[in-house]
Amino acid sequence: MPHFEIHVSDVAQAKAFYAGLFGWNFAPMPGGEEVGYHLIESEAIGHGKDLTGGMMQRIGTAPEPGSPVRGCTMTFEVDDCDARYAWALANGGAEALPPADYPGIGRCAYVEDGQGNIVGMITPAQEGN
Repeated sequence: MPHFEIHVSDVAQAKAFYAGLFGWNFAPMPGGEEVGYHLIESEAIGHGKDLTGGMMQRIGTAPEPGSPVRGCTMTFEVDDCDARYAWALANGGAEALPPADYPGIGRCAYVEDGQGNIVGMITPAQEGN
């Protein structure tokens, strides 16, 4: 089963950012206290789905804002790409790639999360679009 991890410098700030952006909840992973590991809990992640995720304390310094993509880029489906993008910018995120339409794919955007990561969101195109 695919599993992704988000490495952050400020766990509390990152948890608040992703909880607001995607509605995620977090639970400390048993045995993961030493590395500050939290499992991501969401109906869209885990719970019988084909994807699980976690967040952990970054080891070392975060990449500088605006630097090239670092690590993997995660993209998650959202109901309204523009609304989530605006929320991210108003809550500690920064523009990485503004919302744009991709025919047959959907409307996509990418933001920096304030922790040195870039995260994407997509509102899939409706059938026939």
